[in-house]
Amino acid sequence: MTSGERVAVVGTGLIGTSIAMAAVRAGDAVQGFDSDPVRLAAAGERSGLDPMPTLEACVTDATIVLLCTPLRWIPRLAPDVLRFAGDAVVTDVGSVKSQVMAEVRSKVDPRDLARFVGGHPMGGSERSGPEWASASLLDGIVWVLTPPSAVDEGRLVRLEGWVERVGARPVRMEPERHDRLVAVVSHLPQVASTTLMSLAATEEAGEPQTLLLAAGGFRDLTRLAASSPALWSDILLSNREEIGRAIDLYVERLSRLKDLVLAQRGPDVEDLFARAKDARLSLAAKPQVRSGVAVLQVPVPDRPGVLADLARALGERGVNIEDLQIVHSPEGGHGTVHVTVAADAVEGATLALRERRFEPLRLA
Repeated sequence: MTSGERVAVVGTGLIGTSIAMAAVRAGDAVQGFDSDPVRLAAAGERSGLDPMPTLEACVTDATIVLLCTPLRWIPRLAPDVLRFAGDAVVTDVGSVKSQVMAEVRSKVDPRDLARFVGGHPMGGSERSGPEWASASLLDGIVWVLTPPSAVDEGRLVRLEGWVERVGARPVRMEPERHDRLVAVVSHLPQVASTTLMSLAATEEAGEPQTLLLAAGGFRDLTRLAASSPALWSDILLSNREEIGRAIDLYVERLSRLKDLVLAQRGPDVEDLFARAKDARLSLAAKPQVRSGVAVLQVPVPDRPGVLADLARALGERGVNIEDLQIVHSPEGGHGTVHVTVAADAVEGATLALRERRFEPLRLA
């Protein structure tokens, strides 16, 4: 597929602006509209999109339109967008698909369903707003597409080609299956993070030093609790049946672990942790990493350039970084980097880091 799409982005928050940046990077002309003129101006400044004064002006000449608004607004805007956008293919980025697709079907002219494709790029952040946007947010992510049965295959293929060109990987999926799967791997992590943070905050009310003791694990697990409350309230309520099922399954697992601990069944507890560890390590590896992965813990000073030094040391040795996490010390001045590399590269990685006076410790 050649470049030169005319892309319209409706809603210029984190995802909308990141998509605009990726489309500009790919050589597309991009226009944007947002009900908040300040946010729209910021998005235009950051991404290179052309801010438009009205929804109609934004989408009229577009070939691809992306609805990047909060969930509740997608079905409300879809009829006008399909009408204004003429022959364009229209998609959305909502985190829930069954309800959105059903409401769109009930509101738009049946003939327009040939041009509407449900979508969900599986990338994001706990941050919000165009100031945090980046084209790299789309690089390598899965972009789920949930086309209705009436969709025009040519338009769907065209959209898939565009998704690939902006850096993502399109995957077709039924809306119901999408909602069932994301309830476990996307929505439940948000619930767990928010609930744990709420628990710790409540405990701190009677014990002020609770959060003082919070180490890297707690910070990692509660990062998502900084996400937009309004956004996640909409998502959970829109996918309530599936998230309810996922929470029940999670509670069952927690209860099982509690029972094992209280019964002092050490081998069973260890086995549960071992199986979860194996699953997590396999998740960290790309499909082409056949040897599995290893995790190195590397203490680092808190100074400019230290991560560049670490990455350069591994790069010069030909070691690829499969994953990387940073744990900042609450006291400041230093932190810890967890570097995931292919298992057959761990010796070379360890040697390379030690040559640069880092002190890596293999964790897994």
